[in-house]
Amino acid sequence: MTTVTAGGSSAPPAAKGNRWGRRLAALSPVLPFLALLVVWYVVWVVFQPRPAVLPEPRHVLRTATALATEGTLLRNVLESMQRLVLGSIVGILTGVAAGVLAGLNKRVAAFFNPLVVFFSALSGIVWLPLALVWLGIGTAMVTFIIWNSVFFLVFSNTLLGVQLVPVVLENGVRALGAGRWRTIWQVTVPGAMPHIIAGIRAGFGFGWRALIAAELIGATSGLGQMIYSAATFHRSDIIITGAITIGVIGVVMDRWLLAGLERRTIERWGMV
Repeated sequence: MTTVTAGGSSAPPAAKGNRWGRRLAALSPVLPFLALLVVWYVVWVVFQPRPAVLPEPRHVLRTATALATEGTLLRNVLESMQRLVLGSIVGILTGVAAGVLAGLNKRVAAFFNPLVVFFSALSGIVWLPLALVWLGIGTAMVTFIIWNSVFFLVFSNTLLGVQLVPVVLENGVRALGAGRWRTIWQVTVPGAMPHIIAGIRAGFGFGWRALIAAELIGATSGLGQMIYSAATFHRSDIIITGAITIGVIGVVMDRWLLAGLERRTIERWGMV
């Protein structure tokens, strides 16, 4: 049995079902958020909390629209992204360089391994009190916190990736006349690239969370500071707007940028 279309052609029911299945699969990432929105609205209708405790979804939408229209939201997003990019670039460059150099020698790698584990447990917002004493309130302190969050993840993943590159590949390139640094650049670094990108992806996630925490107490602008200022005036609508913005940016960076970069890296340089 077939279904006749307006143009006179027919389409099998199975094809029509597959088309709806693809559409449902495309919408599947949005469905959990829609469910959360429904729960939020039901809770608000049933319990009718004060706006300072839990505002209505439509009120939050109006607040977000107002903040976006007047430019406040965009200005704070740009401030936060600028700090994230600055701290992450420094953390990535230093983490990759240190990880490659340490991974080239097994004894050096063994020496640094306990230190990496120790400081990885302390990275990020644990350093906030000391960073405030050392650098004061401002971009330098926030950048240090982001660097601290990104560096150790990138360093440890790079170190692991360098150590996992098969020695036979390096020996083969040397047998063809390549020098030490050329071997590192053309074999070791590409071979470790999947682990490096995985470390960068994780580092961006931790750096983003550390940035917001640092801005709460160590900055005069940014999404974290916007949320902190709103809490002073019991503006839950602004707090939720900031939280949603933070979550959306995190999802966009991880799913649409870093996940694709990691997938392409594995397809090109993955040792599989």
